[in-house]
Amino acid sequence: QVQLVESGGGLVQAGGSLRLSCAASGTIFRFNDMGWYRQAPGKQRELVATITSAGSTNYADSVKGRFTISRDNAKKTMYLQMNSLKPEDTAVYYCNLQGVYSYWGQGTQVTVSS
Repeated sequence: QVQLVESGGGLVQAGGSLRLSCAASGTIFRFNDMGWYRQAPGKQRELVATITSAGSTNYADSVKGRFTISRDNAKKTMYLQMNSLKPEDTAVYYCNLQGVYSYWGQGTQVTVSS
C-alpha cells in the first residue's frame, strides 16, 4: 500500500524559506511522477510543481523562480524548497504520487505572516 508522509511545514515570516519533504513507502518510487499541490482556505487545490520519473520539472507561474522541486530516489523522498515566501503562499501543501492510482499525503500547513 502506497503511503506518503509530508513534513516541514510551519509558520514563517514573509521573505523566509521552508523546505517540505514527502517520504514515500509501498512503491518503487523512481518510476513514479510526483508533484506538490496546495489548497488555501476557501479555494480549490492547485498545482504547485511536478517532477517526472526522469527528473523533468514544471512549476506554476506563481512560484517560478522561488520554489524548487527535487527528488532523491534512493531515499524515496521528494522535496520542495520554498524561498522568498509570500503571505499568498499560505496553504496546506499536499504531496501527490502517480502510480496505478493517484495517491495523496495528509498535507502539511504552511503559514506565511506579513
